[in-house]
Amino acid sequence: MFWKTKWNRLKQEKKDYVLQNQTPDEPPSVPKDAHDAWLKHVDDSLDVSCLMLATMVPDLQWDLELFTAFDMIEHLNQMFGQQARTERFETVRALHGMKMEESRNMSTHVLKMKSYMDQLERLGSPYPQDLATYLILNSLPKFYDTFIMNQNMNGWEKPISELHGMLKTAEKKILRKTLQVLMIREGKVKKNKG
Repeated sequence: MFWKTKWNRLKQEKKDYVLQNQTPDEPPSVPKDAHDAWLKHVDDSLDVSCLMLATMVPDLQWDLELFTAFDMIEHLNQMFGQQARTERFETVRALHGMKMEESRNMSTHVLKMKSYMDQLERLGSPYPQDLATYLILNSLPKFYDTFIMNQNMNGWEKPISELHGMLKTAEKKILRKTLQVLMIREGKVKKNKG
């Protein structure tokens, strides 16, 4: 979270380009504008390098202190890229494998799925809202079929938080109906003799 805040600050200050483009060599005799642009790139790269080093653990600081910002990000991608791919794969596997059991709490289930989606976003692989909705709806038990059918017919495109609220309301109705059916089966519903 800390690095994301710093990254947003870099974007706001228009310095994030130094992470995407290597610092060019000093141009030979060129017009003053071109030399000033090169000098700005060098200065921005130094600022970003210092910021990056300040957010690292001491061992990484020691290894990367002589690198430019671009070279640091390249080196870090090489070091941790495989780890991030593995984490993305495991998160996607867990997310797609989720099925809510009938006895389980719907809220807990949806929040767990949302946490996986948030994790994927942090790893640079966000799910589109409609796909996230489809995954959640597909993971629900059969007694949500009416809700899912209504959702598909009406074409609701809601954020997960709104979908979660709608599912809570649907769950209450489903539980009420289930309770009524159970009471009828046990013979506890009394007919009105009036």
